[in-house]
Order: sequence, then C-alpha cells, then structure tokens
Amino acid sequence: MKSYLAALLTRALIPAALVIALALPASSFAQGGDAQPASQDHVVSPQGMHQELQNSSADRQKNIDSINNLLSTTQAEKVMRDRHIDAQQIRSAIPTLSDKELADLGVRASHAQQDFAAGHIGPSLFTLIIVLIIVIIIVAIVH
Repeated sequence: MKSYLAALLTRALIPAALVIALALPASSFAQGGDAQPASQDHVVSPQGMHQELQNSSADRQKNIDSINNLLSTTQAEKVMRDRHIDAQQIRSAIPTLSDKELADLGVRASHAQQDFAAGHIGPSLFTLIIVLIIVIIIVAIVH
C-alpha cells in the first residue's frame, strides 16, 4: 500500500499541484493582505515625478543659457560673421538639441568661457572652441 501511495504522489498529485501553482497569478501569492490604494501603487510619487521634471527642465534651460552666453560674446559673433553663419539660425536650433547634446555642449561652453576669462586659454583657442561648438550644433541639426 505504501508503494501505491508513493507512486500516486510522484506520478499524479505532485505534478498536478505544480501545474495549479504555475497557473495561478503571481499576485495571489503576494505578501500583505491589504491592497494599496491606486494612488500609492506607483514606485515614484506624482510629487516626485513633478520635481524631477522641474529639475530636468531647469538643467536643460541652464545648458541652453550657457551655450547662448558663449555665442553672444563679441568673439563668437565675429567668428559667425566671418564664416557667414547665420547666428539667429544657430540660436534657434539650440533648443532642438537632445538633452545629452545640450548637457555636453553646455559644459563645454561654460568651461571655455571660464578658462578664457581666467586667461587659461588664448583668443585663438577660444575661437577654435567656438567654431567647434557651432559645427557640433550644425551637425546635430542636420542629423
């Protein structure tokens, strides 16, 4: 009789129990009997999401301002004029750049302005940096 029960368990009851366990939704095995209200079932709260959007928007605007400040210098305006580049077209294209492109160019622009103001780089290198930033903006617009 013991061998009959053992055979019945291994051939029928255990596989049937596994099939039933796998067929049930995972939420039926979840811990904690209280269901959370719909407003609390998100990982990020609406206030946290709103704050993150504000921070992202502020960072984006800071980068746009940094690039515009660099392109507003007399040396940058002279470079664009000498190379027949429409400054207004470049300035209007800056907000169309991706967040990553803006962050990269914003950092480069602010570092270039700080280094130039401190005398770490000369006018010719500053001009080269301005030209490179303009070229990056144009390439990003085209692609």
